[in-house]
Amino acid sequence: MNQAPTKITFFEFLTPLITSGKKTITIRDEVESHYVPGTQVEVFTLETDRKVCEIKILSVEPLLFNDINEFHAEQEALPLDELKRLIAEIYPNLDQLYMISYELV
Repeated sequence: MNQAPTKITFFEFLTPLITSGKKTITIRDEVESHYVPGTQVEVFTLETDRKVCEIKILSVEPLLFNDINEFHAEQEALPLDELKRLIAEIYPNLDQLYMISYELV
């Protein structure tokens, strides 16, 4: 069995939203969908690999790109159009995504 991941990276501009508790989900592709509910994960910035905080994974659920809605935008603390643009930029032409819910430790 694969080891549960213990590290996750976020764009630096998103980290204040995580540490303030405003951002409580992240949308990733299948490669990054192997987080395990109940495990603790260290958050690092993507650009500088600086540790920001720790989060506890609550759930990992499949999510289609077309199903991303205002609920997800609110949990991501981003406007819906910006969220969809960002996801489409990171994962071009990918419909099958995963929503990872978490809370600050």
